[in-house]
Amino acid sequence: MAAVEEVRWSAYPRGVSSTPPPTGSGKPDRALLEQAVANLAPVVPLLRDLGGRFTEAGHEIALVGGPVRDAFLGRGSPDLDFTTSARPQETAAILKAWGDHFWDIGKEFGTIGATKGPVTVEVTTYRADAYDGQTRKPVVAFGDNLEDDLLRRDFTVNAMALRLPELAFVDPHGGLGHLSERVMDTPTDPEISFGDDPLRMMRAARFVSQLGFTVAPRVLEAMTERAATIDIVSAERVRDELVKLLLGGFPRAGLELLVSTGITERVLPEVPALKLEVDEHHRHKDVYEHSLIVLEQAIALEGAPDAPAEDVPGPDLVLRLAALLHDIGKPATRRFEPGGGVSFHHHEVVGAKLTRKRMQALRFDKETTKAVSRLVELHLRFHGYRDGQWTDSAVRRYVTDAGPLLPRLHRLTRADCTTRNVRKAQRLARTYDDLERRIAEIQAQEELDAVRPELDGHEIAQALGIRPGPILGRAYKHLLAVRLDEGPIGKDAARERLLSWWAEQPESTES
Repeated sequence: MAAVEEVRWSAYPRGVSSTPPPTGSGKPDRALLEQAVANLAPVVPLLRDLGGRFTEAGHEIALVGGPVRDAFLGRGSPDLDFTTSARPQETAAILKAWGDHFWDIGKEFGTIGATKGPVTVEVTTYRADAYDGQTRKPVVAFGDNLEDDLLRRDFTVNAMALRLPELAFVDPHGGLGHLSERVMDTPTDPEISFGDDPLRMMRAARFVSQLGFTVAPRVLEAMTERAATIDIVSAERVRDELVKLLLGGFPRAGLELLVSTGITERVLPEVPALKLEVDEHHRHKDVYEHSLIVLEQAIALEGAPDAPAEDVPGPDLVLRLAALLHDIGKPATRRFEPGGGVSFHHHEVVGAKLTRKRMQALRFDKETTKAVSRLVELHLRFHGYRDGQWTDSAVRRYVTDAGPLLPRLHRLTRADCTTRNVRKAQRLARTYDDLERRIAEIQAQEELDAVRPELDGHEIAQALGIRPGPILGRAYKHLLAVRLDEGPIGKDAARERLLSWWAEQPESTES
């Protein structure tokens, strides 16, 4: 218990700057400290051990950044980040002797990693980065003290540290006060911070999503003024921050911050474009607001993280992207009809193309891009169902077209209902309930998830006396259509349908 007490009280006065923080009381809240101690207690022996090894070798070392922040938020982390006065080669020698596994892939930037049991650590030499302002490639400059290293970090809540091995709390920029107030601010002027790395503007929105924080007024102003500088950041880095934002607990808040500052105009312009001007007769709803509501409702329909695949365990990136982007085809397809109506014909098809193009520009992988764009394309399909008027064949096609995306399509379709008309919403829900019931009945009867023609490729080729090739592919598709339209009819009947089809093909007279 002595170690716990040292973290909690005796360490604090030795590590705090005498300069008052920008906001907050300047003194850590007792409850926050106790929460941090409880979360760090399991790794305190490791912290002391590693800290002792570095100090014995004549170096400073401190736990820094996210692990310190998360400890105060009551969250644990298996990964620990450290900063040190030791140069990379000196750090490598210590970690190689200390850890179970060791790597130096980040040596060029001063970072050496290791694992010790279940814990992963990364130790980085004090930094004083400089950037050329054009390519965003950092010019590595190693620093010589902790205070300067903390000053170059992105936000004050990530600029807190624990000196090791004494576990002295260091907070020169009022990070704990900001953490208590749930505010994102920068250690230095935000214009300077964002000038060093414009991606920090997206990181601010990501932390708003992940932590439920707001940004300081000066951060908001700097993000707005410097929005265009995000253009020099690589698409891959932008994508990674966007993904983290969407997978956070409050993605709407993060997106609204990016939209209000003009950053989405540069990285995801299809979203602010949803803010269609409202005509004087209010003949259509705000598509932007609708899309954010659909996103929130889709998230509410996700399963628990450990749920089976058919329950769409959350957070689910594919579902969330599809919910956000499902209507991005509307601006291009909006038409004012005679009589005062507004139409968006084929906006799902246009939206799927726009989704694919944007995701490719952001360097998403092919599988994710294909899945999201397909959901956008299918999101209106249900509205042709009407009060259960689909045939069994139409239900089969709905399932087949969705394929493994069906559980997500169920949730996207339900989330897409944002009407304030309670009776209409209830009617749509009942209708979709009916569709899901019919799907379940047909699946139970026919094992629809693995639907195949009742003759395989070899049997088709044998029946028609043909070799593998394009004709065989056409014959296979024909029997698949028969299977979808008529359900299981048996091999003999399937062979009859195949021969009848073949008799009408020009190639049949050549064989």
